[in-house]
Amino acid sequence: MVTGWRIKVLFPRTEGNIFVKKKTIMLTLKNVLLINALSSGATGALLILFANPVAQLFGVEQSAPFWAVGLFLVVFAGIVLSESRQQTPRPKRVQFIIGLDVTWVIGSFLTTASLYSTLSFTGQLLITAVAVWVAAMAFLQNRGLKRLSLVR
Repeated sequence: MVTGWRIKVLFPRTEGNIFVKKKTIMLTLKNVLLINALSSGATGALLILFANPVAQLFGVEQSAPFWAVGLFLVVFAGIVLSESRQQTPRPKRVQFIIGLDVTWVIGSFLTTASLYSTLSFTGQLLITAVAVWVAAMAFLQNRGLKRLSLVR
């Protein structure tokens, strides 16, 4: 069995006024893939449904790029979700997903740099925040993949 990070979380079971029970949550590769899929799918759906308001928020007139990115994210989410549902994630597929995540991060920083004078501050901030989230997903997936290879 593959184990991931152990995060200690306090769950309340009161004896008087004191919280006493601890529970360990496992952050496995499969769970990280699922989180990646859900966050990517939700972001993609929001970009598709609200492309015009998002374009305004970013200070640009064209909404088509947001719709296209949303469509990509929904497809990407399907791929990642499919992998998260495997009994044991397939290393080559996970490497592909990590590669796409890293490409997203690099593309995000290139976008903010090249469109610095075009994008609103809010747009730049959102792109950077999402890039940090995606980098975290790539890091955690890579860590999970290394642990998976140690078990095999």
